[in-house]
Amino acid sequence: MKSLFEESTYNEVLARIDSLNENSERQWGKMTVGQMVWHCQFPFVIGIKNKDKGNGNIFVRTFFKKQMYSDKPFRKNLPTAPNLKAKEKRDLITEKAKLRQLVADFYECRTRMEWNPHPIFGKFTHEQWGKMEYKHLDHHLTQFGV
Repeated sequence: MKSLFEESTYNEVLARIDSLNENSERQWGKMTVGQMVWHCQFPFVIGIKNKDKGNGNIFVRTFFKKQMYSDKPFRKNLPTAPNLKAKEKRDLITEKAKLRQLVADFYECRTRMEWNPHPIFGKFTHEQWGKMEYKHLDHHLTQFGV
């Protein structure tokens, strides 16, 4: 599994984000490309801020946590948490700039070794954080063919 803490993966992801455009067609799901880019920002904010100290939801931790950083791809059309669904149109250029900055900010966390628990999934190792952030973003970039 790739990690966003690897320089080559980081550069690959930025190039994939840059290649998104208004004509990028979704392969599955309902989000537009702008909505998807907006949606992908939230996991990075959680990782970068590293403020939440909760232990997460025991049901989610028990049944889904390992899927967050395993080599097995996410299934298509998984449900999205209601608060992470874009309900209105999102400007792709604006959202891409925000996502690129968040990816860069997360990459700067590659030397951080102490992480607070994720508010939903609980404790992750440094390695798991890098893999988890890559896997979610890769899932959605693949959703739009990049």
